[in-house]
Amino acid sequence: MMLMRTDPFREFDRLTQQVFGTQHRPAGMPMEAYRAGDDFVIHFDLPGVAPESIDLDVERNVLTVHAERRSPAPEDAELIAAERPSGKFSRQLFLGDTLDADRVDAAYEAGVLTLRIPVAEQAKPRKIQISGGEKAAEITR
Repeated sequence: MMLMRTDPFREFDRLTQQVFGTQHRPAGMPMEAYRAGDDFVIHFDLPGVAPESIDLDVERNVLTVHAERRSPAPEDAELIAAERPSGKFSRQLFLGDTLDADRVDAAYEAGVLTLRIPVAEQAKPRKIQISGGEKAAEITR
């Protein structure tokens, strides 16, 4: 497995939101991940987030994304509806050893943070040369 995700509170939060109609912690960052050739690609939806508020780091194969979305309403405004989540968001992904965590490439465009992580050289499939004739005879001795 190239990417491992753990969020033990996700289902609990979803159930709490359904039962009480509330949210006890900031909404997560919806994500999509897939392998495309020799890259592993991850997209995070972060609409309305200023690029300078995004912080990304990798430590011991744990990739952490932090972002902050501020409400555009002035502090003294009377909120009529507040369905857009604001505040600080974070997400952690555990990268398998098959990914090269030292070469993560990140881009942010149109509210989507895209990460490209190359598959590590040692994890790529490789062809093994099969010898014949005299070489094969030496191997079997």
